[in-house]
Amino acid sequence: MRMDIKSCVVKVVFPALLLLLSYQPVLADAAKQVDSLRFWTAPDHTRLVLGITSPIEHRVFTLDNPPRLVLDLDGVSINTLMPKFSAGHKVVKLMRHAPRNKKDLRVVIDLKQGVTAKSFLLKPNANYGHRLVVDLYPEKTRETKAPVVVKKAGQALINKKWVVAIDAGHGGEDPGAKGKRGTREKDVVLAISKKLAALINQQPNMQAYLVRTGDYYIGLRQRMEKARLARADLFVSIHADAFKDQRAKGSSVYVLSNRGASSEAARWLADSENAADLVGGVSLDDKDDVLASVLLDLSQNATKDASATVAAEVLKNLKGVGHIHKKQVQHAGFMVLKSPDIPSILVETAFISNRQEEAKLRDSKHQAKTANAILRGIKAYFAQQHLPPTPATRIAKASYKIQKGDTLSAIAERHRVSLSSLKKANGIQNSRIIIGQVIQIPS
Repeated sequence: MRMDIKSCVVKVVFPALLLLLSYQPVLADAAKQVDSLRFWTAPDHTRLVLGITSPIEHRVFTLDNPPRLVLDLDGVSINTLMPKFSAGHKVVKLMRHAPRNKKDLRVVIDLKQGVTAKSFLLKPNANYGHRLVVDLYPEKTRETKAPVVVKKAGQALINKKWVVAIDAGHGGEDPGAKGKRGTREKDVVLAISKKLAALINQQPNMQAYLVRTGDYYIGLRQRMEKARLARADLFVSIHADAFKDQRAKGSSVYVLSNRGASSEAARWLADSENAADLVGGVSLDDKDDVLASVLLDLSQNATKDASATVAAEVLKNLKGVGHIHKKQVQHAGFMVLKSPDIPSILVETAFISNRQEEAKLRDSKHQAKTANAILRGIKAYFAQQHLPPTPATRIAKASYKIQKGDTLSAIAERHRVSLSSLKKANGIQNSRIIIGQVIQIPS
């Protein structure tokens, strides 16, 4: 009889316990929290990142006298400390918070000057959960859009130094790939970029422009705009590769794929702001669609040929530093390679996911060797950018013998003829050439 009673009790209590246990996750999910708060300071803005347990509704507005930014978060509590800003911070004095309406959270940022704020939510990734990002741009330092101007051959040598924009990938909230020892891509590529910039600035005819100088994130399209504002003659993006197979190793060099170039051309032609910019010194805003498309296509073709030339030179020099993952220049649709007017390459210096190469990437001497190899490639490219030959010189050089390291695009650019006309004059269908081969240079 007791057994029957016990079994009866178990039958009653056990379903209730299951119901209670199944209900608890629902209660936990309903409580939204700010569980971390970080900030990153860039030259032109400050980024605040609030780690949140789930997506939230929020409002951002500013107040004057004194300047403040208010961030209202609906149905949220806070479970982290406010970050402290140094006395020398140019934008933020203090951050504070308080409950609002008993269920919401208000964060107030005391400012040193007026700002324009942009906020957006980010979904979880491999490194972080849900995030609310707030970017603060000082009102007096917002950048203006730079016109697109393709420099004529030799122009930079006559008027000024060659400007090389060096873009260290990732940064700030985006660490990039991570090695087994915890090495972060954003750190090692910044170190290599700074070493490359120092080497470039030692050259009498070259000047470096670092797109990112510290640990903060810059949007991909904004990196292109910064290079254009600096009137860059070349854009070099530095990265470290990663793959699930730890045996993958070596460096690679990328240029923009044809598909990426086509999509960017369509975007430029559809954008009314871009239409008013300059391509090769010609405004597109008063041209019909066909002519504008042709002008942009000419600009992009010249840029792609130049990109291929400098990429081949850099890859050739990287072979002396370590293993090469891809023996030919690769093509991809990376956003940072899409400038229609600036020759652009992306260098994957090594695989951070490979233990041996991760150790090399951490080593200052190896970083310097990598920077030196990239510099040699850049110098070889700029050495080819001479003044246009006179007509007499061009006629006299009716033929050319292929040398080691030559590419058709480089030969075409050196003799100031189009790549298509060079191929047509020699009946070449692809870009394959061999050392010792004699080709005709069209006048």
